[in-house]
Amino acid sequence: MLTAIDLSFLEFIFFCGIILFASTVRGFSGFGFSASSVSLLSFILPPKEIVPIILLLEIIASFFMVPSIWKKINWKFVFYLLLGVLIGTPFGVHLLSILEPRITHLIISVTVLIFAVFLLRGYKNKKLNHNISKFFVGATAGTVNGFGTLAGLPIALYLLIIAAEPAVIRASLAALFFFTDLYALILAYFNEILNHKVIYRTLPLILIVPFGVSIGTKLFTGSTKENYKKYVLYFLILVSIFGLIRSLV
Repeated sequence: MLTAIDLSFLEFIFFCGIILFASTVRGFSGFGFSASSVSLLSFILPPKEIVPIILLLEIIASFFMVPSIWKKINWKFVFYLLLGVLIGTPFGVHLLSILEPRITHLIISVTVLIFAVFLLRGYKNKKLNHNISKFFVGATAGTVNGFGTLAGLPIALYLLIIAAEPAVIRASLAALFFFTDLYALILAYFNEILNHKVIYRTLPLILIVPFGVSIGTKLFTGSTKENYKKYVLYFLILVSIFGLIRSLV
């Protein structure tokens, strides 16, 4: 099996540990699977090989979250974001196929870090809760998703800025990413990024995802609104700092 996936035993164990952690984060917050895994997995694989694996696992994670989120999904919100994502994703996937992602990750990390710090200081703006801003955020998220499967970062920041309820944030993000990741995966196939090796590497990880999601769901159930926001923002800051280090080293 290790020969088929072209990883050593230690690399495979490392891969499994990162996916378990990322699945737990996804179960708790509704996003963060990619942000928790892409940067760390880049130590053993190039982004072009990581992204399609993460897209497949994200779809599986969303599927296993459906029973606990269905009644909380804001479908109108998901629809307008999805329109933007449909436009932005092909551009992001094209960039993934031709460019080195270091500079883009640097820009994303700096942007997320700035907004997360503002939010920790109490910044909110409910006036941004309109369809035009949702479309713009969706287009930005689609580009980032196609490039590095990091759509959750700009969308989560937007939802926190407009002061959406934690349960709605978690449910709407999980529903949205099911569609966006499936779309990005199809585009990845036509850009020759999805191949047999990706499938072989994904198969052993499938059983890990629902286990991590269930742990994250239990943690979310026991959290308060303020604790949810605090944990999400600290996570965003941590990911941004790590992204900065990876981009500059």
